[in-house]
Amino acid sequence: MRRAARTDSNHQEIVKAFRKFGCSVLDLAAVGKGCPDIAVRVNHRVALVEIKDGNKPPSARTLTKDEQKFHNEWKGSVFVVKDLSDVIALVKALERNG
Repeated sequence: MRRAARTDSNHQEIVKAFRKFGCSVLDLAAVGKGCPDIAVRVNHRVALVEIKDGNKPPSARTLTKDEQKFHNEWKGSVFVVKDLSDVIALVKALERNG
């Protein structure tokens, strides 16, 4: 049996921020095995997003072994966000390129 998924302390804050900007958010944290934390839909684009806690030191924000493997093998983009400024930048980029 799989244990409950651990999420970063800012996970809900990041999800709420994406939703505030009109994005649809699918929480994938329980999937595990390196799968990104959320899928975000902006206009007609879907982005996989890994959430890291921006309040932690950089060494504590590195991807886990499983996360790195997923990023390396996924044939698409996976974004990492750590705070509200990253959310804003990603939403703007997806809107421009959508």
